[in-house]
Amino acid sequence: MTSIKEQAAISRLLSFLQEWDNAGKVARNHILNNFIQTNQGKTSPELEQEFSQGASLFLVRLITCLRITYMTGSCLEKLLKSIGIFLSAVGSNRYLIEFLEVGGVLTLLEILGLEKIKEEDKKESIKLLQLIANSGRKYKELICESYGVRSIAEFLAISKSEETQEEVQVLLDSLVHGNPKYQNQVYKGLIALLPCASPKAQQLSLQTLKTAQSIIGTTHPSIVDCVLKVLGTMHLEVQYEAIELIKDLVNYDVRQSLLRGLVALLIPSVKEMSKLQPKILTDSPILQLTTHLPVFLQQAAAAKTIGVLARRDLSTAEEMLHMRVVHSLMAAMGNTDHSNSQRLASLTLEFFVQTFPVVEEHVRKSMGEELYQLFLIHGEDLYMKIDSIQADILTANEVNVAKELYGVANSSSSVVLDPGDLNQMTYITHFVEAKAQSKE
Repeated sequence: MTSIKEQAAISRLLSFLQEWDNAGKVARNHILNNFIQTNQGKTSPELEQEFSQGASLFLVRLITCLRITYMTGSCLEKLLKSIGIFLSAVGSNRYLIEFLEVGGVLTLLEILGLEKIKEEDKKESIKLLQLIANSGRKYKELICESYGVRSIAEFLAISKSEETQEEVQVLLDSLVHGNPKYQNQVYKGLIALLPCASPKAQQLSLQTLKTAQSIIGTTHPSIVDCVLKVLGTMHLEVQYEAIELIKDLVNYDVRQSLLRGLVALLIPSVKEMSKLQPKILTDSPILQLTTHLPVFLQQAAAAKTIGVLARRDLSTAEEMLHMRVVHSLMAAMGNTDHSNSQRLASLTLEFFVQTFPVVEEHVRKSMGEELYQLFLIHGEDLYMKIDSIQADILTANEVNVAKELYGVANSSSSVVLDPGDLNQMTYITHFVEAKAQSKE
């Protein structure tokens, strides 16, 4: 027979459940508030004791209410927090299974895509997905099989709250760990986030990609283009994370294409320069805004990144010498439309000159003694010391250290240009002509 004490406890439980069933919106909101305040951090046995071994009866009601009302957003944050108390309780596996069996994951993912739902509610949905993912590999796979990576990544890109975006990063990081079946899916989703318009989302994606790259061990071909484009950002925190990822990527099979891509950014393509020329020449206020143009920001960031990589590993520096990095750095130093490109290119060239005697010889010869001495004395702020003629000398330089490194004779009768050389020559002609027109 049931004891009087147990009968009283059951009676209280039934009374509580009846109160919930009969309650309206305001009353349910009050019940949820009380539940959250009194049960936060409790273990599964403690919750069962609180509900006279009938905690699942209340959880079922919470889940039902969520599925019925989540599209309207009514009491959504409190509902999700209450369900979170069950799912986060020690020994809560039974509660988790009950939640998943009725499509809990799909409901949480759908919440992320609803425009009318508040950011705070979506953050609670992310926290529940974290709890599910942290429960084991099969639960991570369930989220991924429910098209979760796409939904989560899209939400990260459009979220307006940095705090919420950081919670999303925690979830993505969890999905890439201990999830061999779908870790590549997460990896590709992170790469797809790089072109998004949110600087915070870019920063967090780059951070998580760095972790994911070490776990997966192989690269996706699209990562080079995506990371190099991110270098066009105005946000230094994003640029920093991009450079940190590049430092890792040079150890993988994309090394050559990555290094060549960085060197190519030092000399913007004629197509990009043609887009800028009419604005620069005809609209003087725009001239003040050229520091924000992605093509010049990429140029400056590439000069900085090349310096970072060269100082870390001399073999990398030597590889880039074969890619005519010295010629490209000098061309960037002549870009009077963007002082930061000039400054960073000058600092990086200074390292190459100090490290490789052959570079010093070629740079001195190309610059001429006066400009070269100015460069040695005022490396970082050379851009403030040079005149337009000296800038043109830098832009139109023909330094080719690679020829000497390869042991190819400097013969004017048999010069073969690769596509990169042709692009550089076209850029130089275009750049000098643009500057001449601006003077007129």
